[in-house]
Amino acid sequence: MAIENACQISVTNRQQVFKVPKGELLLMAMEKLNQRAIDVGCRGGGCGLCKVKVLQGDYQTKRMSKAHVNEEELTKGFALACRLMPLSDLVLESDHFKLQKQK
Repeated sequence: MAIENACQISVTNRQQVFKVPKGELLLMAMEKLNQRAIDVGCRGGGCGLCKVKVLQGDYQTKRMSKAHVNEEELTKGFALACRLMPLSDLVLESDHFKLQKQK
């Protein structure tokens, strides 16, 4: 089934590509498609498990906890997938950001 106004999401470090509706929350749209390209946690921005880095593309985000994505990270393309809405095709990385704070 084709998705109208779809954005292609490429998760480079997991070699996965899928399409989601433009403007829909990325994590929830991914789950509806039974994709597992991004780790899933609380789904509300509180745990940081779904942190990604957008390498290419346009998107908007809802409010995110500064404990998981601070202002500097936000300017570098980091976001929580549960709070991110793609506006175009996106290329992103997932996985390796959740342990950074512990170093």
